This record gives sequence, C-alpha cells and structure tokens, in this order.
Amino acid sequence: MTDDLISRRGLSATRGGRGEKLAVLIHGLGANRAVWSRMLAIAGDHWPGRWLAPDLRGHGRSVMHGPYGYAMHAADIAGLIESEEPGNVTLVGHSMGGVVAALVATGWYGPHVADVAAFGVKLVWTPEEEGKARELSLRPARSFTTRAEAVDRFLKISGLIGLVDPDSETAASGIGGSEGQWQVAMDPRAFGSVGPSIPALLKLAAAPLRLAAGARDPMVTLTQMQTIDAAARAIDGAGHNAHWEAPAKVWNFVNNKN
Repeated sequence: MTDDLISRRGLSATRGGRGEKLAVLIHGLGANRAVWSRMLAIAGDHWPGRWLAPDLRGHGRSVMHGPYGYAMHAADIAGLIESEEPGNVTLVGHSMGGVVAALVATGWYGPHVADVAAFGVKLVWTPEEEGKARELSLRPARSFTTRAEAVDRFLKISGLIGLVDPDSETAASGIGGSEGQWQVAMDPRAFGSVGPSIPALLKLAAAPLRLAAGARDPMVTLTQMQTIDAAARAIDGAGHNAHWEAPAKVWNFVNNKN
C-alpha cells in the first residue's frame, strides 16, 4: 500500500504501510497529522504493519464543526478505524490524542483495540488553565494579514514553536486562507473539550494503556503518570513533542521496547 490521502466521516487522513497490524496516530489539541511526519518517515523500519494518521475534527483539513468533546472525537476515530479493515489495532495518542485513544479503547464505540500507547498527556489541570481554554473556545477565529503571522500562531498553539521550520510543509499544514485573510486551520471552539478529569478518562480504557512523556515535558511528570501506569517511562532527550524530537524512541515505546 502506498501512502495516500483519504476523507471519511468528515475526517481527512493519511495512511500507508502493509500488514495486519494497524497503528492509528492521534495528534494533540491545536496540532494536525503533519506532526507525525518524522515518525512516519521511519515507520518502515519500526512498525510491522499499516498506519493511519487523521486530522481530528476541528483541526487541519477535517470538518470544522462540533461538537468537540472527547466522546465525539472518539466516535470519529472509531468510525475511521472500522472503515479500514482494522485487524490488530494499536492506538498512539499524543497529549489530548492520548485521552481520545483511551476512550476508543473502552470498546463503547465498536472497534476492538489491542493496545494504547499514550505520551505527553497532561494529567493535572488547574482551574486557571481550564478557564483559559474555555476563554479561547469563545473567541472568534482570527484572520491575519500575512502568512507568516498565521504560521507563527499555529506553531504557538500546537507547541511546535522553535521546533518546526516556519517555511516547512508541516507549518503550512496548519494554516489556510489567502493574501490578507490567513487563518490557523483550527476551529477555536475545539478548546472547549478541556474540563473532564483526565485520569478518570484514561482509567476507562479496557485495553492495556501505557504512558510516557519526554523527560523535559513541562506538562506532566513521571510521578503523575505512575498513578495511572506504574511502568510509565520518560523519553530521554525530548520535551512535550517527543514524536517530533525523538521519533525512533517513540516508536520503541509504541512497540514496548526499551
């Protein structure tokens, strides 16, 4: 199977690879499937099967209307999986994507999930952080005069500022529009998903759920993760976006290798 672009259930996704196993890569809040590009570039050396990388609802090139709760995202991903002859499914979720993966793995949405590998999931939210997210969800989508301003905003929202070249294809994937009317390719209302207890949602997964985070991730600590997964691990040499900073190490985590 060659890498190709599909659109189903209003979700835009890229898929590739061969084999019975299927890895579904679920990005975090404010990002899109392009953040997996470094992992996918080496997937043939690390993953013995197929892979599927969607843009979540409200992000990238997917549908831009809600609802945007975790349950809706999980239903979307489950439907996408069922359209792909799922086989043996491993869910790989970054940040908010890890929460979505845990809900898909409850079995409530249909597909059987063999394994969940979630990393960079922020487990503790302060009232101030939740309030900030709700405030962002109420703001209208902003237009920028220049493309560079829109790119800068996307990289800040996605947490990729300082990691991704503003002139790269990854940066371009996060914006849309035309001269004088550039926008970030994200519906601000998607920030409204923040609020429910993340540890409680993760514990709903019926499939084995493993946690990790970059050793320099400011959003979650190893001690916090160990309250959910006693074998949680820190990924050396990485911060919050470990899939971008240390892609081979994240594949080792996905495959449960040291």
